[in-house]
Amino acid sequence: MGLEEWVLSIMEKLGYLGIAFLMFLDNVFPPIPSEIIMPSAGYTASKGELTLIGVIIAGSIGSIVAAMLLYWVGRKVPQSQLFKFIECYGKYLRIQVTDLEKALNWFNKHGHRIVFFGRMIPAVRSLISIPAGMSRMPFAKFMIYSSAGTVIWTSFLAYLGYHFSENQALMTAIMQRMSYFILTIVTIYIAWWCFKRFYLNKSKNS
Repeated sequence: MGLEEWVLSIMEKLGYLGIAFLMFLDNVFPPIPSEIIMPSAGYTASKGELTLIGVIIAGSIGSIVAAMLLYWVGRKVPQSQLFKFIECYGKYLRIQVTDLEKALNWFNKHGHRIVFFGRMIPAVRSLISIPAGMSRMPFAKFMIYSSAGTVIWTSFLAYLGYHFSENQALMTAIMQRMSYFILTIVTIYIAWWCFKRFYLNKSKNS
């Protein structure tokens, strides 16, 4: 049984609970991608077995609960112990120490807003919550940014599956263009942040 067939079988058995469960796993175990889960859920909704809004709500809840869990892991577990745990068991989660270091550097360099954008970037969304907890980002602010990014991403993927699942090539093309768009926005934001921090500050001090 392929991954897509397995995802659909979980949804058929558990419905909305299955979608929430799978999206929870997506954030904890990166090899189970939301790019398969939510379009599959949207496709199921298009067949009348579920509703599109219900699919979006279920997927968002599962993703947000996982983000909350990882946030508190980052906040409560000492950094040395967390890195040691990943060194020992990260291979089972498909996470490396370098992945967490990169996410932590991104967060430290670009601030809290990266939580919003990170929820829409593959691999990053699975890790960005931990640096947010490590840096003691205010929980309410974390939830606002994380929830907003999550709802946008799950809605987009579910909508794709609902309307374009019969045309896999078109759906894949749209998803790739959306990914490029998000990465472009993030790149522009990072460039502006660097310009503001280094050039404008230098102009003020000169």
